[in-house]
Amino acid sequence: MKKIFLLSFVLLSAICSTAATVDTVAIYSNSMHRKINTVVIRPASYKDKKRFPVLYLLHGAFGSYSNWIIKVPHIQQLADQYQMMIVCPDGGYTSWYYDSPIDSTYKFETFVGTEIPQYIDANYNTIANRNGRAITGLSMGGHGGIFLSFRHSDLYSAAGSMSGALHATVITKGYGVELRLGDTIANRKYWNDWSALNIIEKYPKDSLDIIIDCGTEDRVLPMNRAVHEKMLKLKIPHEYTERPGEHNWKYWENAIDYQVLFFRKHFDRVLK
Repeated sequence: MKKIFLLSFVLLSAICSTAATVDTVAIYSNSMHRKINTVVIRPASYKDKKRFPVLYLLHGAFGSYSNWIIKVPHIQQLADQYQMMIVCPDGGYTSWYYDSPIDSTYKFETFVGTEIPQYIDANYNTIANRNGRAITGLSMGGHGGIFLSFRHSDLYSAAGSMSGALHATVITKGYGVELRLGDTIANRKYWNDWSALNIIEKYPKDSLDIIIDCGTEDRVLPMNRAVHEKMLKLKIPHEYTERPGEHNWKYWENAIDYQVLFFRKHFDRVLK
């Protein structure tokens, strides 16, 4: 009860500090047969009945839908400043944004990748096509941003990653990948093909605007450099940045500013 009260208080305080509107909605997943919470941020100008592009912002492993709005409440100001909606889905404790081949209760590729955009487009004033959607996230969510955008490029026109754990193949213990993909030998194809480092080899026919950044003191930096180098080799257009920082909220609070600006410029270009 104390945790629920604290979350409610933090969310209320955050809402009052800006003109943007923050809702928590329970979205039913047909694939998982249950309701899952999602934070929806609408800019103040939403009341003007305009249609807005949407940035889907993903959390990391061991996190939840409320992480971004509690840890980085100024994403509300970003929604106002850059005139976009920001949607923060719950991606499961350690889903890695996969439809697990061994656990039917974990279908977060379907839920986050397709079901949530369908719900948001049906219930809010959005630009309901791929040019009006972008997806990014931190750590596991950075992996999700790249993974989901490449596999669902018909739904997303831009993607990003902040401190992304982009080579899931080597994360065999401690972060839940093994709980989603199963045995590393029996399910070798999933372990190989579903790592963001390898999924980029199948560049979609619909082009993506891509931004990747990572802290220079971050333990996942080698993964990010490997993706960057492979994208260069494959001639996949992207923006890549390293800046001082570790794998923590101090870094992500700063990184999100650059990413939202990138996506605003993207929307301005493709939505002309």
